[in-house]
Amino acid sequence: MSVINDVKQRVDIVEVISDYVPLRKAGRNFKALCPFHSEKNPSFFVFPDQQTWHCFGACNTGGDVFAFIMKKEGVDFGRALPLLAQRAGIVLSEPTEAEKAKDKETERLFGINEVISEYYHHLLLNTTAGERAKSYLNSRGITLETIRKFRLGFSPDDWEAGKDFLINKGYEQKDLVDIGLIIEKEDGGSYDRFRNRLMFPIRDTKGRVIGFGARVLDDSQPKYTNSPQTLLFDKGSNFYGIDKAKDIIRKEDLAIIVEGYMDVLAAHQNGWQNVVASMGIALTEKQVNIFKRLTKNITLALDADMAGEEATLRSGEILARSLDRKVIPVPLWSGLVRCEGMLAAEIKVIPLPSGKDPAEVIIETPKLWQGMVTQALPILEFALEAVVSKVDFNKAEDKSLAIQKLLPLLYEVKDPIRQAQYVQKMAHLLKLDSPTLMAALKKMRVTKSKQLLEVSHSRLSRQLASSPIEEICLALLFQHPEYRDVVQELTPEFFVYTENRELFNKWQQSQSISELKEKLDTNLLEHLNYLLNKTFPPEAQKADRQRELTDCVLRLQERHSRSLEAKKEAILNLERETQGIDAELAKLEEQGIASSQRIREILIKQSKAGRTS
Repeated sequence: MSVINDVKQRVDIVEVISDYVPLRKAGRNFKALCPFHSEKNPSFFVFPDQQTWHCFGACNTGGDVFAFIMKKEGVDFGRALPLLAQRAGIVLSEPTEAEKAKDKETERLFGINEVISEYYHHLLLNTTAGERAKSYLNSRGITLETIRKFRLGFSPDDWEAGKDFLINKGYEQKDLVDIGLIIEKEDGGSYDRFRNRLMFPIRDTKGRVIGFGARVLDDSQPKYTNSPQTLLFDKGSNFYGIDKAKDIIRKEDLAIIVEGYMDVLAAHQNGWQNVVASMGIALTEKQVNIFKRLTKNITLALDADMAGEEATLRSGEILARSLDRKVIPVPLWSGLVRCEGMLAAEIKVIPLPSGKDPAEVIIETPKLWQGMVTQALPILEFALEAVVSKVDFNKAEDKSLAIQKLLPLLYEVKDPIRQAQYVQKMAHLLKLDSPTLMAALKKMRVTKSKQLLEVSHSRLSRQLASSPIEEICLALLFQHPEYRDVVQELTPEFFVYTENRELFNKWQQSQSISELKEKLDTNLLEHLNYLLNKTFPPEAQKADRQRELTDCVLRLQERHSRSLEAKKEAILNLERETQGIDAELAKLEEQGIASSQRIREILIKQSKAGRTS
């Protein structure tokens, strides 16, 4: 805790950001072309009083100095802290021996996966046994260049070939079991998990092999198997191809999600390098978290069968629930304003031809795929067509089930005009009246407890080492895991301080506090322990704790909205002031008086004096 605070107190956000992008004074603040996306007019602002930054353009994101370094350097909090500490002249404590040992052990396990991956790759390219797998890839249109790029491999038709190879390299059987390469028998023996299969090494965003996908080379079932859940591999937390795609996704501001390994290979081979695979599962919130720093535009291209449609709908709902929101002011009839969490993303679907997967479309008719990507449907358009097409209009139960499937997606459409259009279309297709659907939506709003908050000017104090309201919220949440449902409306963007935002982010990806601890470096672990030991009045009842947490969530949302509006207002005031001064300078020039910077400065001072008198 103290180290993080010391760093924040000793570094100035203006000086740090100035090293990356030229800043221009804009009143009390600074502005620049955003360093994270291309633009012609500056939308990136730095606020020295609050020691924060915000992009009001395509990024629509911001944070403190840690958040900037993490985004700009592409590092996590654990890497950003040493960079800023060095700048501040602060010496960080060395990792504990236990932490060093854990890191060393994890790297060793990654190394085993890398070794066996290269072994499989060699067998595919250089042995007679691998010819059948290579022939299959050739039949699917996969080139040798793609095989090498993705390091595809072949596991031999032998019960112990992989195990013997690794043990001869000096690795222990326990390690091979731990990372899912071999299976132990009850009698104490063991055998290779993957045999006579085409092998797909699965890598994380850093390019490390975390596990494997494997395809049979005959008609046996199941066609595909994956590594089991291990210390390194969690199928629901990764995408196949993300290591190759992440930079292109960020550059093109679009991610295309397909279902299988072959789809990714075909896409990348034909120039669609922003494609990743969900490995045959509907999206999880952990997977969505990977995209949050890459893009806000996601297109789903899952199989066209019944299971594919269901997976698409489930994935769309997960995306709509999990992606970041931008808080926008919405006028009320009373003249007040409420803050509305609008999904800061575009989710679309590519409806595939019946019986075709993306790989077949891409390789057989690339132009058709290009058109399908360009004409991808908004998720709700696809959902309406997919769900309504299966409704028996003579059965009230069918209509009710259709509404249950569609309402979660309809709810996320915050634009009242678009939502009204979809309500009318949905009512027409289901042969219902619009008020019935609007009533169902209203009930959903009550269930989700969407709060109306008045937006007003607010400032955060630079002197605060951290935020008491953020700490209370996290302390209650960490100490009372049974309240997880209470914070469904809370998103990481509501935490101004990066250490709190990082803890909340990692908590969302964890099932328990012990799992959360395993994901933290020394300094964040210290901050977590501080929050876990934070005391509250012992006489407070459980209901009081829950009400207090609910109140914290609402206050964080309100603070975020007010802060954004205050920043916008400051920028608008500056623009109005500048426009007025430029008009006065134009009048002077018409009178033959040269407009110098000095005259401009005098006019600015007069303008400010007039406002304060």
